[in-house]
Order: sequence, then C-alpha cells, then structure tokens
Amino acid sequence: MTSPIIKQTTSEDIPNLQRVLDGTELFPSEMLPDMLAPALSGETDAFWLTCHCDGEAVGLCYTVPEDLADRTWNMLALAVRPDMQGKRLGAALVSAAEQYLKDKGQRILIVDTSGTDGFALTRKFYAQNGHDEEARIRDFWAEGDDKVIFRKAL
Repeated sequence: MTSPIIKQTTSEDIPNLQRVLDGTELFPSEMLPDMLAPALSGETDAFWLTCHCDGEAVGLCYTVPEDLADRTWNMLALAVRPDMQGKRLGAALVSAAEQYLKDKGQRILIVDTSGTDGFALTRKFYAQNGHDEEARIRDFWAEGDDKVIFRKAL
C-alpha cells in the first residue's frame, strides 16, 4: 500500500465511498449522493474528505460547522473500508480535517458517538487521537445508549 492521499471529495469518489458505507453500515450508501451535493456545488461550508490508497477511495470524513457557535465544528461521519481498518487511515482523515479547520482559524472540533459496548473501540480511537470525552447524555440515542461527546481544541 502506498501512502494515503487525502483530499476534498469529488463526484468520482462516490461509487467507492458507497462501497465503504456498505461495508461499515455507517449509514445507507444510497444517501451519499444527496448528502454530498451541497458540498460539491459549494453551497455549504461543510466539507467531505476522501482517503485514497493506491488510487482508490477507501475512507471518508464529513465535518460541519455547528449552528450558533463561534468556530466550532462537528465531525458527523468517519468511515474506512473494513479491510483497510487498523492502518491509521482513520487517524489520517481526522488529522487532515483538523488541519483544514486550523488553517481556517477554527477553534473546536467535536465528535458524537454511542456509549454502547459496540462503540468502545470508536471511543478509544478518539481518545488515542487527542480528543477528550467532554459530555455524556444518558439514553440519548435509545434507552441504554448514551450520546458521548468528544472535544478537541484546535
């Protein structure tokens, strides 16, 4: 595997990113084109990054500005194709998103995730990448499924 290349997502990335979504089940892949449309047309400040390895899109990151907050952003989606996980590609995507925001003078990046056992590795990933658990809202997603909010100052 060559070094990953991370860049703004383009419409050409969609088919491979849909396969990433199908493999990770982060959200239904058929939603991706409509979700990407505002960013691709420049209608939003939200941004999508794609991780390419050997010329193929294998991961994505989607980050949006928080409404009514001063230079605070929320990473809403992060996914890497299952067979490519464990190779620090997710960390590279997060780092690229953080650098993009730092370059634009932004202050804070937050990430929401689940408090269930099934998301223990996700929470560990964010902690290992410099994010602090800032808050927990009990039973947010469903009964017994807390919303865990991680924060990183940029």
